[in-house]
Amino acid sequence: MSDSHPFLSSDFQIKWSTLTPDHIAADIRKAIETGKANIAQIKSITPDAATFENTFGALENATEDLDRSWGRVNHLDSVANSDALREALNEMLPLVSEFSSSISLDGELWTVLKSFAESDTVPQLSPIQQRFISETCADFKGAGADLAPDAKKRMFEINSELAQETQKYGENVLDSTNAWELYLSDESLLAGLPASAKASAAEDAASKGKDGQWRFTQQHPSMYPIMQYAESDSLRKEVWEGSCTIGYGGKHDNSEHIATIIKLRQEKAALLGFDNFADQVLERRMAKSGKGALDFTTNLHAKIHDRFQEETRELQDYKAQKTGTPSGPLEPWEIAYWTEKQRKELYAFDDEALRPYFPVGQVMDGLFSLTSKLFGIQISPSESETWHPEVTFYQISDHASGEHLGSFYADWHPRESKRGGAWMNYLETGLPPQGEKTRTPHLGLIVGNMSKPTADTPALLTHREVETVFHEFGHLLHHLLSNVEIKSLAGVNVPWDFVELPSQIMENFCWDRDSLDLFAKHHESDETIPDELFEKMIAARNYMSASGFMRQLALGKLDLEVHLNFEQYQGRDLDEVDREILADYKAKLATDGPSMIRRFNHLFSSPVGYAAGYYSYKWAEVLDADAFTRFRKEGILNPETGMSFRHEILAKGNSRPVDESYRQFMGRNPDQTALLERSGLS
Repeated sequence: MSDSHPFLSSDFQIKWSTLTPDHIAADIRKAIETGKANIAQIKSITPDAATFENTFGALENATEDLDRSWGRVNHLDSVANSDALREALNEMLPLVSEFSSSISLDGELWTVLKSFAESDTVPQLSPIQQRFISETCADFKGAGADLAPDAKKRMFEINSELAQETQKYGENVLDSTNAWELYLSDESLLAGLPASAKASAAEDAASKGKDGQWRFTQQHPSMYPIMQYAESDSLRKEVWEGSCTIGYGGKHDNSEHIATIIKLRQEKAALLGFDNFADQVLERRMAKSGKGALDFTTNLHAKIHDRFQEETRELQDYKAQKTGTPSGPLEPWEIAYWTEKQRKELYAFDDEALRPYFPVGQVMDGLFSLTSKLFGIQISPSESETWHPEVTFYQISDHASGEHLGSFYADWHPRESKRGGAWMNYLETGLPPQGEKTRTPHLGLIVGNMSKPTADTPALLTHREVETVFHEFGHLLHHLLSNVEIKSLAGVNVPWDFVELPSQIMENFCWDRDSLDLFAKHHESDETIPDELFEKMIAARNYMSASGFMRQLALGKLDLEVHLNFEQYQGRDLDEVDREILADYKAKLATDGPSMIRRFNHLFSSPVGYAAGYYSYKWAEVLDADAFTRFRKEGILNPETGMSFRHEILAKGNSRPVDESYRQFMGRNPDQTALLERSGLS
């Protein structure tokens, strides 16, 4: 199997070199055949012969081959994209979508499952088996299992269309990002740029055969230093104009794809009896409805609006004072530049001063040390083949028992074959010991697009990039420390407005002196961050806090509005819609740019993703700020607090309602106060 069908191989140590595009079609077809045979077996079960194991238990494992192989295909599409891979993926996409949709829309299968779910046997099952039945039935109903035949047929078509439209959206974002590049040969244009940004750009140009020049792209580590530091207004404008081409204009324009995706989502929601897509998606999440999520957003907006307006005026006045021009709206390519200049002046603090203390390898070692102490684990490098030479592999074991809990890959630097952003994913979900069966480990990954090493220095991260590393590692721990005996309820398979709690709580450790001293050490002298610099960093933490807060609320508001009030915006210009929805959520600018909705991968590069759920980041921030008060009270590095978080939050997954898990850890329901206080906005 592993030789002839490498994508189906169940070997824990994946042989990435064998996962070539020419195997995709045969492997995915075989996985679908196996899945169909497994589903047919469940459909043959009669009510008198039905057990948990041969109905819901069998369903849990029915598509394991497809989940494994298709997951690997999509992962490679994200980190090692190529024409051959893309072609093979798009060839199989309709078949995978068709089969996946057919499961929940299969009337015979649903009859068998529903019959068992309503039988007298269920109350005798374990609590987690009962929860799995309840969650699975809700999933089936939510996918259209109870629809009439004609409606099922249309649902089937919608799912296929959505899969293809969202795949194309993501490809357009990647391709338009890669299509833009800027070579500079005049070093004077780079005035103001940190040495690290110049060195990276020079090496980037040399790698393209342009020695003596500097190459910039729309990858964040490349373009953002220009926006933040470059003294040349025209250079910043040129890079900003480049960012406006992502997902916009020409063959990479996502406008029509967005309209189609939203329309299909709305039609799907209507088939299921909902007024809108947001209500459909959020029915089983903590917010409960689109209105619930929107009310949460507007409530926080009201609390920070006045401070946001003050920050906007202060920045406008600062630029006016420094340039001798009238105070008024800034250009979009001026915001980051003048924000950074004002911060330096107010706090004598420069992000670049921290960079030498954050070599990526050391950050990882410190992160491992911190989480090992808190959560009772050991993390060590391990040997394994990877998909790229830059990727590293690690193993996590339980400190007390020595059990191998899971392993993971880490891939931190940008490449043209890799989509932007940072994320965590899993390739295998393990299981705890059951009866005579020993534990099977989890397999996950964390990916980012962080600052690259240069010929003279290791990869030195910004503090924000360090927060991102901690964030993604929090997601990873959520999955790899899961101790749930049913895979579908394990790890990050929780409601999406809870999934960010374990990731965002980890960011807090990037601001505490005790935890920082574990990993923030100068890459040359090994000294920790000097007290004076640390105090400046803390003092500057909440600089423009309301503006950062408002940006997150704006993204959530845009997402909710286009999915809640679909008809109001249908057929209209996306930029006009953006301005209308966010009139009170954005600072007025001298020049309006295109809406970022055309490159908003979170919302539109998968059939659901964060769509109608981007508010989750702020929702989970309320949870993480509140939950971290227990760490502060009991000791930032207190192992007892850490083990409580591991057992009550990380290990439990969706094996019980997540609000119950939160109450078990905190002893009460969450409170917004801690977030507003942490942000300096209470």
